[in-house]
Amino acid sequence: MRVSKDDVLAAKTVRIIPTGFSQSAGGRSTLSPAQRSLVANAVDRTLCSGLSQRFRVVDLTEPADLTVHAMVTPTNALAVGVSKVASTAVSEAMPEVRVPVPRLPIGLGSLSLEAEAIDDNGKQAAAMIWGRGANALLDSGRVAREGDAYDLAAKFGDDFSKLLVTGKTPLNKLPSLPTRAELRAMFGGGPKYPACKAFGKSPGLVGFVGDRMGLPPAWTDKGAAVRND
Repeated sequence: MRVSKDDVLAAKTVRIIPTGFSQSAGGRSTLSPAQRSLVANAVDRTLCSGLSQRFRVVDLTEPADLTVHAMVTPTNALAVGVSKVASTAVSEAMPEVRVPVPRLPIGLGSLSLEAEAIDDNGKQAAAMIWGRGANALLDSGRVAREGDAYDLAAKFGDDFSKLLVTGKTPLNKLPSLPTRAELRAMFGGGPKYPACKAFGKSPGLVGFVGDRMGLPPAWTDKGAAVRND
């Protein structure tokens, strides 16, 4: 990653170009167009929420100090059904054991992205190449091919937005208390700025419960808002 701290901290407004899949990622992806759309929108929704902590997020048609764009690069999105079913079976067999049941290291997906923030003069103010794989202990897994990529998309959005909000690396930091915007999203509240409505409403508590149960993201996330313009 790289960041021009002075430039990003001086910026007040930001706009978000919707995330897409690179040609190589789209061509090699095992995800359907609908699944890719859900993963990409999860990136944008989290970015919009995170950037709202310090920036005023504006629509694409408005001028902005920074323009943010992310692109999904070749990604391993494997089905996690075997892992989830095995973990559930152990939980049912030992209901009194209140310890995390790890997923089998079969079907662990990954996600990789590239993102940049360009200032109003076309100069790159920040950039990040990010990749991460699902963890058998910490990621619960969903019975869906796009499950891991969807969950990791939000983690990337959180990391890149923090890079722009603080001007410093977000990695290897101690956990912090959730912000007001994050709490609003956790409970399914609307976004702070109208421009973020383009990425739909956060699933909130329904999404959290769906994650714990291993439900496919599409069951709880309606995706991007339908545009009428």
